[in-house]
Amino acid sequence: MSDLDRYLQAATRDNTRRSYRAAIEHFEVQWRGFLPATADGVARYLVAYAGELSINTLKLRLSALAQWHNSQGFADPTKAPVVRQVLKGIRALHPTQEKQAEPLQLQDLERVIAWLDAQAAIASAEQHRAELLRVRRDRALILLGFWRGFRSDELCRLQIKHVQASAGSGISLYLPRSKGDRDNLGRTYHTPALQRLCPVQAYIEWINSAALVRGPVFRSIDRWGNLGEQGLHASSVIPLLRQALERAGIAAEHYTSHSLRRGFATWAHRSGWDLKSLMAYVGWKDMKSAMRYVEAEPFVGMARLQEKALGQ
Repeated sequence: MSDLDRYLQAATRDNTRRSYRAAIEHFEVQWRGFLPATADGVARYLVAYAGELSINTLKLRLSALAQWHNSQGFADPTKAPVVRQVLKGIRALHPTQEKQAEPLQLQDLERVIAWLDAQAAIASAEQHRAELLRVRRDRALILLGFWRGFRSDELCRLQIKHVQASAGSGISLYLPRSKGDRDNLGRTYHTPALQRLCPVQAYIEWINSAALVRGPVFRSIDRWGNLGEQGLHASSVIPLLRQALERAGIAAEHYTSHSLRRGFATWAHRSGWDLKSLMAYVGWKDMKSAMRYVEAEPFVGMARLQEKALGQ
């Protein structure tokens, strides 16, 4: 790979690149479309999958097709009026409610952490190194993910050299890039130590137990307690979280890695954080993105209106 190709590849996130590649393959192989495509061809492609794929998936497919045409020097057919009108019609005739992850409520966070603490005590007493490492890794990952509002890929890309933790004080975590950091400027996140459910102490206990000094923070652990060299894959966070929740007695089928992010946003909102502070802490750029993650209490506003009407 040339230096030019290497820099061009680095400009696009790995997840986006994989998604675009799969979208182009779907267009060419499954639908048997031709590239470069015409506006009419793209419109017919949308119609073919209008009732099968969600509007967000169709928009992703359009983005992939647009990127392919632009990178190859062809005119972008996805910007044609007919394509925009077809997409608008699909949205009108196939309305769908956006599926969102169940937010992890604070009481369930307390429950799963209490279970992990109990498992750590048992593993320590039985000198079961692999189980002790898994429990402490999962505890640190869940607490950091919740209190810092991190996405799964951000958790998995954390590097020890970019983390500074001080027991009883706080933790700073630097991410060279993230989904919201379009220009790859990097950002440092800070989280204070807490009296309970503390992400700082959980991180320190995990790092010390695993004797880690460099490389990824969160890694795989085999049955003998050997740690992997590479960081966990983002897709492994969902089964890891669900397994911990289920073992703690919590029905986990509706939880995903976004449950940690939504859980914190919901907790902060109900705890009185103003939206501006929440957006700054988590890293949201616009209010629409923030509100998608906040689990509102639907009847609170109505109750207040009723109290006002009754003069209470």
